[in-house]
Amino acid sequence: MLPRLTSNQTTHQTIADFLDTLKKSPFTGEIRGDLASRLVASTDNSIYQILPQAVVFPKITEDIQEIFKLANHSSFNSITFSPRGGGTGTNGQSLSPGVIIDCSKYMNHILELNLDAGWVRVQPGVILDQLNQYLQPHGVFFAPSLSPSNRATIGGMINTDAAGKGSRIYGRTSDHILSLNWVLPDGTFGTSSAIAKKRLNDFKNSSSEPLSKIYQTIDDIVTSKQDLIESIFPKMTRFMTGYNLAKVYNSDRTVFDINRILSGSEGTLAVITEAKLKLTNIPQKAQLLVLHYASFNDALKDAEYLLQFEPAAIETVDDKILELVKQDNLYCEIKAFIGDAKAINLVEFIGKNQEAIQDKINPIIKSLGQAISYYLTDNKTEINQLWKLRKRGVELLANMSGDRQPIPFIEDTAVPPSHLATYTQELQQLLAQYNLNYAMFGHVDVGCLHVRPALNMKSLDDEKLIRELSDQVVNLVHHYGGVMWGEHGKGFRSEYTPLFFGEELYQDLRKIKAVFDPYNKLNPGKIVTPYASSDQIFPLESPLKGQFDRQVSPNLRSQYQAAFRCNGNGACFNFNPDEIICPSAKQTRDRIHSPKGRAMLLREWLLLKSQVDTSRSRVQGLLNFPLKCWNTLGKWWGVPDYSHEVYEGMHGCLSCKACVSQCPIQIDIPAMKAQFLQDYHSRYWRSLRDYLTAYLETSAYWQADFPTLANTITKNWILQEAIKKLLGIVDLPAVSINTVKQELAKRKAPNFNLDQLSALTALERKKSVILIQDALTSFYEASLVVDTYDFLTNLGYRVYIAPFFINGKPLHLKGFLDQFEAVAQKNIAYLKKLSSLDIPLVGIEPSIVLTYRDEYSKISDGKEISNKVRLLQEFLLEQDSVLPQLSKAKSYYLLGHCSEKSLAVNSQKQWQEVFEKMGISLILVSTGCCGMAGIYGHELDHYDTSQGIYQSSWEKHLPSTPEERTYFLVTGYSCRAQVKRFSGWTPEHPIQSLLVELRDCLSTKS
Repeated sequence: MLPRLTSNQTTHQTIADFLDTLKKSPFTGEIRGDLASRLVASTDNSIYQILPQAVVFPKITEDIQEIFKLANHSSFNSITFSPRGGGTGTNGQSLSPGVIIDCSKYMNHILELNLDAGWVRVQPGVILDQLNQYLQPHGVFFAPSLSPSNRATIGGMINTDAAGKGSRIYGRTSDHILSLNWVLPDGTFGTSSAIAKKRLNDFKNSSSEPLSKIYQTIDDIVTSKQDLIESIFPKMTRFMTGYNLAKVYNSDRTVFDINRILSGSEGTLAVITEAKLKLTNIPQKAQLLVLHYASFNDALKDAEYLLQFEPAAIETVDDKILELVKQDNLYCEIKAFIGDAKAINLVEFIGKNQEAIQDKINPIIKSLGQAISYYLTDNKTEINQLWKLRKRGVELLANMSGDRQPIPFIEDTAVPPSHLATYTQELQQLLAQYNLNYAMFGHVDVGCLHVRPALNMKSLDDEKLIRELSDQVVNLVHHYGGVMWGEHGKGFRSEYTPLFFGEELYQDLRKIKAVFDPYNKLNPGKIVTPYASSDQIFPLESPLKGQFDRQVSPNLRSQYQAAFRCNGNGACFNFNPDEIICPSAKQTRDRIHSPKGRAMLLREWLLLKSQVDTSRSRVQGLLNFPLKCWNTLGKWWGVPDYSHEVYEGMHGCLSCKACVSQCPIQIDIPAMKAQFLQDYHSRYWRSLRDYLTAYLETSAYWQADFPTLANTITKNWILQEAIKKLLGIVDLPAVSINTVKQELAKRKAPNFNLDQLSALTALERKKSVILIQDALTSFYEASLVVDTYDFLTNLGYRVYIAPFFINGKPLHLKGFLDQFEAVAQKNIAYLKKLSSLDIPLVGIEPSIVLTYRDEYSKISDGKEISNKVRLLQEFLLEQDSVLPQLSKAKSYYLLGHCSEKSLAVNSQKQWQEVFEKMGISLILVSTGCCGMAGIYGHELDHYDTSQGIYQSSWEKHLPSTPEERTYFLVTGYSCRAQVKRFSGWTPEHPIQSLLVELRDCLSTKS
């Protein structure tokens, strides 16, 4: 039996009192002091883990002012704060032991667009891709291009002065800021923009003393230290991030802009609440040249040569990433473009016309430099796919095998491009001395190199290398006139700041910190501490994830291995509603309900389990019953148990399986959820709803024998309300009135007899197919099973319908793993027998068919049958010689099932191929999750979320008129049921439309 788990990581009393007082104030946002919320905010994409005391989610600027006004009360003046954006930082910039201010959940609106003046005004929680999708129809974009663009917030980009692809031309985020609104830690509201120097005195003489001091101090420093700043700051595109003294004045010193100080300040000076951003015209023409190299060093050597042709960007990818991408879904899209290269340079050219671009490319193609071959494209889809490879470089690294994983800590060094090759060779020699595996990639056009040595952070010996290697790399990069932080900020590497700024300017940085934040309340310990303060910078040896993970017993780490492989890259924070990864995270905007969040909850849960003597919890036989009753009563009475917080996080998961393929580390949250639920319910009783869900297949089987009675009962209003209140289930589906048995009898379908099937000749087997039934289609959409039978029969197949047997998927979903395994073992034996007949086995419902490949494959002997049951489209393509040629001018549109798109990544394209082979156009519609996900959408506590998920993607892509609806097809039962529920009509399955077209063709010929 699972023991009760409690954590000693309770909120300090001062913080608890602060939160209680804040709740009674005019603050309108959300306040979270629970351990789960704190844990999710305790990590980012770095090696560190710092547990905050609380997380607050403001909704308006005044909320942030209210926070600070209250925090300046004498009772709370020890509390510190750290603003947080997308949580994608690689150096722990937003990690803090104080209170996290997260603007991403509510302050995420695009406020105003002025195309004539060329700007857009946004809140800090707006995501880069969200902004650029909004701007794209207007022919403009916000130019900084980041790898995590689908989850990086504008506020986070400002706080790290983010740069990325194309920064040699477009510069950094700070180069595109027109004005900022911000709040100081005393609650003072400020706004800043570039001002003429002659107006500077107006700001120095501001009636607001804090603002007056800020302008006075910054001007005094950048004016009196002009020569020193000029001599110390490197002349590179990737200069030092944060407190950028060199850019406060423009080149002729006529314009003064403190946004250059705020940008890259990592939330240490003020909390950004709004930004007006400069817009850039989208390039009219673009070509991407993929240069193939025999080695990574050859690619680096070519960088300076390629720069003379003025590309917009040069990005290098090494052999480690090119090898890892072969394990990723992306590979099938790009393999023809990268060939057998050991390294590539992606060289992009942009311009107003193709001729001008081609003039730059032709000399490169003619000589090739160090390259051995190339691929050139102006196709937008191909260009996007190749840039996706570069964007996913960091994410793919987490798939390296072994305990040692590539990690960021010498992540973004930058040197003048002319020194890059030599510097890199010395860096490689340094890493070779430690026998370390590593991956390298980067923006070679600006000399910025991303390198991630592979270390096991659960090992004390490897942990020591963080300091040892960092010190040596700092000296090496300084020797070559570079910087330690070319892109990803300082964070817990801030102790190296004096080396690059010099002691005199370092003290000036502290003076700037002091006028913004004299009491060190904002993100303390990062970049600098206030002048004359005794506070210290956080050391490099701050708490690491590995220090916590190593405390978990090896056995538990093995059981939940995927949770420990999560590196925090945050790909599951993807905002795009038309991409399938984590619908619960998108809809709730609660990071707990993301794969990363759930992995964090599990890691803490396993840590607590490892600290408890579980031998005391081993109870047998009759003792289980009264103890579970007592424990369940305690749960209702509010007896604390951290397992409840994990349960809430897991309960929000749709088990859609998108994380299995869309997460670069392929974290299977639904599988770990099932494991957790089994363990959780060893202590607490399950709800009656769980039992009904788990045995849904069996109940549907019996309902199908009495469909009219079953539907009368489930559609009775009084019973519906009773079911809703007692079980928390809504919108139960109706079983099919005309059953599969009845319809097959009308067609005189062949009986299913194993002896008769065994006696078939080889030729007869070739023209036969066995259709494996599933509960969803057989009992709730019997017409689909019959239509599939008719279609295959019309193609000349003799179709045998196997007797129905439960698949066990619902058992697995609810964590009845022992029962699931028993069902699966029985089915595996049966499917082995069927597959031995050498007759194709085909299933209709993707979620059921793919259970044989996914969950069954993890059970003894399961791999033997994992690919024996084919999806319909897979079977049809394998038998394409029998597909008739039809002609249809009108195109169909296909919306796919989440699990199908994730677990069978080519499934939608396969349907497209089937249609094309039959002379029909099929357009694939990019959608996220429909929000139903089996039973999830029928659970009352998920109803609103389910509807919101549907409305955010599917509803927007579906037609409104009956005429158009005919041409929209949906592969999954859950998805069709969701459309019927919220849009009032039921789309057809692709096979049903093909049957209609086939019958039309046959009737025309006859």
